[in-house]
Amino acid sequence: MKKISTIALLTLVTLSFTSCEVIGGIFKAGVWSGIIMVVVVVALILWLLAKMFGGRRN
Repeated sequence: MKKISTIALLTLVTLSFTSCEVIGGIFKAGVWSGIIMVVVVVALILWLLAKMFGGRRN
């Protein structure tokens, strides 16, 4: 059940923003803050995917 709610939340966030709005906001905020935001978002997505599909390896 928890995996389903995580996937639903991720889908909702992805669909709630259009790419033009995100890119426009990045350029308004400045190049460096935009780069930092993109790196943080990509790291967060990778972390979430690792948590969902990685499992524990003992």
